[in-house]
Amino acid sequence: MSPNPKRTQHVFVVDRTERISPHMVRVHLGGPAFRDFLDDADPDRLAATDRYVKLLLAPASSGLTPPYDLEALRETLPKHERPARRTYTVRRVDHAAGTIAIDFVVHGDEGLAGPWAAAARPGDLLALSGPGGGYAPSPDPAVTHVLLGDDSALPAIGAALEAMPADATGVALVEVGGAADEQPIVHPAGVDLRWLHRDATGAEPGTLLLEATRALPRASRPVQVFAHGERTAVKAVRRVLQDDWGLERAELSLSAYWALGRTEDRFQEEKREPVGAVFAD
Repeated sequence: MSPNPKRTQHVFVVDRTERISPHMVRVHLGGPAFRDFLDDADPDRLAATDRYVKLLLAPASSGLTPPYDLEALRETLPKHERPARRTYTVRRVDHAAGTIAIDFVVHGDEGLAGPWAAAARPGDLLALSGPGGGYAPSPDPAVTHVLLGDDSALPAIGAALEAMPADATGVALVEVGGAADEQPIVHPAGVDLRWLHRDATGAEPGTLLLEATRALPRASRPVQVFAHGERTAVKAVRRVLQDDWGLERAELSLSAYWALGRTEDRFQEEKREPVGAVFAD
């Protein structure tokens, strides 16, 4: 198999955007690509609540429009002028409207995807491939659900909470900038949704999430954990869950979505290096 297999590019059309919070923009994508996207998707991955897609975003100054001939562009353009690949969670699939929704964290001009989402207008095009994914909350009422994450994991956590049966129990800890970054999320009454506000304390991303995780009583078995966010924090959370709680790897869905002090490209490169490993083995 080729180390870089070709991914099918689905070229979606921006249907509309909405500002979910001061730092979160939801982009609704539709058009003819919606049906092809569903037809090509693995049903299990499409059903996952952490389903993700790979976006292809070209620099605004490039004049490039999707679909992209990536092989030809690699031969003619330097890397910084070619479309960059970014990974994002599909927050919702709306079969009636024929759209998918993707939430973007936006901090001014920082990054590539956030500014694109903030400036997106109906009719704009976006190429993406996927979906991938592997987590969905168990419907077993005996399972204790533990969801842990920061702003970057909020779309997947929100999707998971909304997919849980009404009698589900557990806790969800979500670290965001402040009260204005909280979102109304439908969730079972038995799942305690707690918001942790980073800006009020000046804490670095992940610090409050780790502290709150350490303060949790050990969940009773069976337990299902979803913990995603800043890399250093996720690694520390993993140690709490495995070393202190004694959980097995099969009970954990853990990964880093980003790393403090790293560009997105460098973060992706480090996934293949020891520093990028979340698990010890």
